[in-house]
Amino acid sequence: MLRAHAPCTFRAMKSAQNFAPYACLPEASRGRLHAEPESATRTPFQRDRDRIIHSAAFRRLEYKTQVFVNHEGDFFRTRLTHSLEVSQIARSVCRCLDLNEDLAEALALAHDLGHPPFGHAGEDALKEAMEPHGGFDHNGQSLRVITKLEERYAEFAGLNLTWETLEGVVKHNGPLTGPSDNGEVPRAIAEYIAVHDLEIDGFASAEAQIAAISDDIAYNNHDIDDGLRAGLFSVDDLAGVPLVGPVFAEVHDAYPDLDESRMIHEAVRRMIGVMVNDLLDETKRRIDAARPETAADVRGMDHALAGFSAEMAENDHALKAFLFENMYRHYKLNRMTSKARRVVRDLFALLTNEPECLPTEWRQKALGPNTHETAQLVADYIAGMTDRHALDEHRRLFDVQARTS
Repeated sequence: MLRAHAPCTFRAMKSAQNFAPYACLPEASRGRLHAEPESATRTPFQRDRDRIIHSAAFRRLEYKTQVFVNHEGDFFRTRLTHSLEVSQIARSVCRCLDLNEDLAEALALAHDLGHPPFGHAGEDALKEAMEPHGGFDHNGQSLRVITKLEERYAEFAGLNLTWETLEGVVKHNGPLTGPSDNGEVPRAIAEYIAVHDLEIDGFASAEAQIAAISDDIAYNNHDIDDGLRAGLFSVDDLAGVPLVGPVFAEVHDAYPDLDESRMIHEAVRRMIGVMVNDLLDETKRRIDAARPETAADVRGMDHALAGFSAEMAENDHALKAFLFENMYRHYKLNRMTSKARRVVRDLFALLTNEPECLPTEWRQKALGPNTHETAQLVADYIAGMTDRHALDEHRRLFDVQARTS
């Protein structure tokens, strides 16, 4: 006869963790904007992660791409697979540093929720279209998604995530104001912090900083992988790129008869390992130098606690420069992104001018053609589209022979 086990309680889970004193401790969370009873079986950050995974915006990441349009090929990364790769790297790094893996995972899974379809091309088109209406920023849009646009709960809009997760989504790339700021505060963020202060003049938690650098590690390496497999550049072209060239040469010397596909996998795997180890070593060095005693100490520092060494930062810059020139500006991508921008521009122009063409649940919220409110509504609608949905909607609205539903 099976015997039922008592559920694992939040209190029991707390005692099982071994966090560094400057980690974000679940029992010290600043809580949620709308008060809720705590879960008996999950910490607050585990609950955040689960809410993100169950959101509609997270599911749609499966058909949103970063560089290639979704229909270009099934083997290219999507926003969903990228987010999972970021999550794996962030969890591994936080585990080694005794930081809170659950918070880092939640941030890794949430960081791309606000990206529109067609990757960078779609975002550029929405930025241009929204310039007269307060602008568009993917971090600000991610905040709108998790605090407003997800409509799942009876008592509040959004996902009602913890202060620490909201802070990490907004500030994972650094402070938004103050001496270390990243420039103008996006309108969506400015509107939200007027109600719920996320202390944007300081750094985010160590976990958020780790998630941000894990994002860099993941997309640099998977863009190398995807670019090679798409034929945009060759292994030989990488020979002069710092870090990348030597790693590919090392793999070739060790396995001279290895087929190219496996060689790419092996080299990318090793590059991720080298970058992760550098991140760990440099972050430990900074921890030893700064000696933070609390998470508040991390937020109050005048520089990031997590980061690459100077040498790796130069390698990272060189890799980005190579990808920009050889991948993001490749004529094949230019043609694809040109089409993608036109799709977004066409949809935005038509729907802001004729909001009666919006689906019913969206049309009911529109305040009239060409208003700031309708422009924001249309931006929310388009930003939530997958690549496939945007292409289908464009066809329905602009092809006179296409069915309208």
